[in-house]
Amino acid sequence: MAMKLDHDDLDRLIEKISTSDIQEFSLEGEDFKLEIKRNLFGQNQSTNNLTTNSSVEKQITTSHSAQADNTIKSNTEASQVAPPGRSDLTDVTSPMVGTFYRAAAPGEDPFVDLGSKIKIGQTICILEAMKLMNEIESEFNAEIVEILVENGTPVEFGQVLMRVKQF
Repeated sequence: MAMKLDHDDLDRLIEKISTSDIQEFSLEGEDFKLEIKRNLFGQNQSTNNLTTNSSVEKQITTSHSAQADNTIKSNTEASQVAPPGRSDLTDVTSPMVGTFYRAAAPGEDPFVDLGSKIKIGQTICILEAMKLMNEIESEFNAEIVEILVENGTPVEFGQVLMRVKQF
């Protein structure tokens, strides 16, 4: 079975890997080899490496490899780190890698806003992972004090999404 990988497939694959905690990834087909290596915890991003064999199908050229390498670098360098919080606030963190959405659909009201009072079990956001929409529910009764992630932004496992003041 021959594996075909076009430019869009490559972009989607690299986006998923760059927003995950995967440090090394390798994929081989009959006529190509894709390797991605990165160091998520160090400051030296030069360890990122993306190589493809020259015999890759015509749709994927060497210029795509360089572009993909830049995509990985820019995404890992721009990964969001929440500023230190106040001691009276509780962090609401992402339970998975995915895309953060504040509302159920575009144009709809967000689940919560700054100052919203939330109850245990109330949906506070949606995380999309692999085309599945996962409703994230509050684990406590609280007030939303900070929302640290923009709508439609990729998030990492454990990333702080919001800060709340419990009551």
